[in-house]
Amino acid sequence: MIELTINGKRVSAPEGSTILEAAKLSGITIPTLCHLHGVHTHGSCRICVVEVEGAKNLLASCIVKAQEGMVVRTNTEKVRAARKVLYDLMLSNHPKECTACSRNLSCELQELGNTLGILETHFHGEAGPARLDISPSITRDTRKCILCRRCVTICTNVQGVGAISGQSRGFNTVISPPLGMPLESVHCAMCGQCTLVCPTGALTETDGMDMVWNALHDPNTRVAVQVAPAVRAALGEEFSLPAGTLVTGKLATALRDLGFDDVFDTNFAADLTIMEEGTELLHRLRDAVTGKGASLPMITSCSPGWIKHIEHAFPEELSHLSTCKSPHTMLGALIKSYYTDKIGLPPEKMFVVSVMPCTAKKFEIDRPEMQNRDNPNVDAVITTRELARMIRTMGIDFKNLPDSSFDAPLGFSTGAADIFGVTGGVMEAALRTVYELVTGRELAPNALKLSPAEGLEGVSHGIVKFADCLPDFSYLEGVEAKVAVASGLKSADSIMKQIAAGESPYHFVEIMGCPEGCINGGGQPRVKSTGETDISEVLKLRREALGREDEGKEKRKSHENPDIIALYSEYLGEPASKLSHELLHTSYTKRGLYNEYLPPVLDIAVMCAEKDAES
Repeated sequence: MIELTINGKRVSAPEGSTILEAAKLSGITIPTLCHLHGVHTHGSCRICVVEVEGAKNLLASCIVKAQEGMVVRTNTEKVRAARKVLYDLMLSNHPKECTACSRNLSCELQELGNTLGILETHFHGEAGPARLDISPSITRDTRKCILCRRCVTICTNVQGVGAISGQSRGFNTVISPPLGMPLESVHCAMCGQCTLVCPTGALTETDGMDMVWNALHDPNTRVAVQVAPAVRAALGEEFSLPAGTLVTGKLATALRDLGFDDVFDTNFAADLTIMEEGTELLHRLRDAVTGKGASLPMITSCSPGWIKHIEHAFPEELSHLSTCKSPHTMLGALIKSYYTDKIGLPPEKMFVVSVMPCTAKKFEIDRPEMQNRDNPNVDAVITTRELARMIRTMGIDFKNLPDSSFDAPLGFSTGAADIFGVTGGVMEAALRTVYELVTGRELAPNALKLSPAEGLEGVSHGIVKFADCLPDFSYLEGVEAKVAVASGLKSADSIMKQIAAGESPYHFVEIMGCPEGCINGGGQPRVKSTGETDISEVLKLRREALGREDEGKEKRKSHENPDIIALYSEYLGEPASKLSHELLHTSYTKRGLYNEYLPPVLDIAVMCAEKDAES
């Protein structure tokens, strides 16, 4: 520990701490903007400057280490004046359209102005590069970018993709894919992690709400909605409920109040995914053991960000992916076939909306692979944040809503489905069912013990041994199934390099595109790193919430879901049947590092001029 003085107060901090960290430990808040705790320390905005006795200039507290005996003042007249000038300069290159911005009242730049007491701006002049890039998942507006580079760090250092970086120099600097190409035309996974960390409206999810409102207001359209498991563990944060509050019942009620005709649960399709994916795994293991040859390890296919990433980065390894669609597209396919048949409605009259924690799902539903009988499986995707905005728009008092249930027959789920929202959850859910089908016995609670995989960054692995197998699965007797779990695309790369080299010992691999899984999806409520609660603590609370949801259910294994059993009996026949493959399975696209080149991103000035000319 070292001792220093901050604002006349003697404080202690661990050696190696920055001035910012030392101040926080002593209860002193230093305003920041570009800083992202534990992830991004860049010092580019300089808002966190402080005065240090003996230093010639003001120092950025986020990057300068605290020293023994250092005397620091965080709020002198000189410091306050510098921060105001720095903020004023940022605003001079920023559009003054806060009330029309999706980040209004949740913008860190706007909040900083309130903190610094900025009431007016003094600098006006030429603005920097203005480009609008609208992909199916992410909208990038360079006018609102403050060059903090948080997005670059999360994309390059955390996800290991590097789709965006600083282009050009000086006043012309812009955060962009290479050569100003659109996000959709480069190796971008559409995971949306950049939208979670952007402090302004420069990076947001592409709006899906207009399509949903239009469908809800169309008297000739029946609108069904489904909700992913991770949404129920995070939506409450948008309405000032503590992190980790489960709002499953309120969520179902809110969706009905919004006007949806059918309120289903993606968890139903998560159980269905286990039946299809588990069967596929058993078939591959059988073929491998009997010498027929099989592409192992089999890799989960629930995360569309991960799917797009492997199509770019490892296109020759696509055979390892499970052919199962993601749960929400599976459910969409069933709503427009099984359910519309039940209620006597033409599929084209049904509009399916998915509420997802994920921005990549918006890209996924546009894929030609995600349709059946010339009908898209899902018509629109909105994020958890977008649903919260819709609820507020309708004036719904979310915190005081009564609980209700999801609609039958596509609304019942087991606990195995709930844990799909966390890293390792799909693996555990699959093994609960596969082990019991093979042996006739439950998988012991602690049978799957995951430990860090040596030489693979961010990957955990374990072994499940099959013994005393039922007669139909005698070929698995004594087999030790080696499994692995990777969280985030950087971790996925480490295991994929091993697979590509033909050195992987695994049989089954789960990969989540976002670190920590769907609870940290790109469409989830944002957590300010400068707040009292750390991001990791919020994710822990969300993870525990889904664990409680799982443990609180009477049935916790997918093959025990009575509505899944009925679905196969009445409609699909059996897992991996011909109809199951038609509706619930898919193929993938080799993309390589770049797609076919798309037109350059829109120049806002040109776009506005064209609109003026049209009007």
